[in-house]
Amino acid sequence: MHRTMIALAGALLLTGCAAPGAMREAVPSDYAVALADPARPQAERDRDVARHPAELLAFAQVAPGEKVGDFVMGGGYFTRLLSASVGPAGHVYAFQPAEFIAFRAAYADEQRIVDQAYANVTGITGPFATPPFPEPLDTIITVQNFHDLYLRPFPAGTGARASAALFAALKPGGTLLVVDHIAAAGSGTAAADTLHRIDPQAVKDALTAAGFIFEAESDLLHNTTDPHSANVFDPAIRGHTDQFVLRFRRP
Repeated sequence: MHRTMIALAGALLLTGCAAPGAMREAVPSDYAVALADPARPQAERDRDVARHPAELLAFAQVAPGEKVGDFVMGGGYFTRLLSASVGPAGHVYAFQPAEFIAFRAAYADEQRIVDQAYANVTGITGPFATPPFPEPLDTIITVQNFHDLYLRPFPAGTGARASAALFAALKPGGTLLVVDHIAAAGSGTAAADTLHRIDPQAVKDALTAAGFIFEAESDLLHNTTDPHSANVFDPAIRGHTDQFVLRFRRP
């Protein structure tokens, strides 16, 4: 198992190229309230500038009252923000893969802390490829974790199975936001183990094969100085990788 399992990060909104499909109108949400949540650890607040979480939540179209999934919650950075964004009428299901907990027991502790701190958060666990979300969701986000589906410890086909499970977990019209480190064009999933990166086209291929419509992308987290050839944990690039932000929709 690899350190990439503990990575969570941010991304953002702005422009986008769209694909056909009915658009769910985004309900305005005061993301500033989510950022100001006093229960958020200071260490997480310190990372907001680089992660652009408000823009990310807006691009994902997270709205009050929604049922939302955080696919691989890590330490709970986005789970906390989602909790405040959906409000008391909404609910957040924070998924921590059983395989990750087996690798690092602290993942279960971190999940429990967030679960207990927020009335509208439920921590769930299960196999990485088949997250047991208990009800249909409006939105799912996954940040810097999609490439993990292609790590060698996991069986071949894990990525395809997880893509299908995410599709099944969403309501018709629901959205999926994927953020990850960019690998060289044409490299597919080959850099997942070595560099902890993935080619954005490989993500589009996997998710559209599962039935998703690719809807829009943002370039706010692009860093043109990243050569796409360095391990994301290399001190020379860590925290400054070139990242993609993709939004998909279940028809």
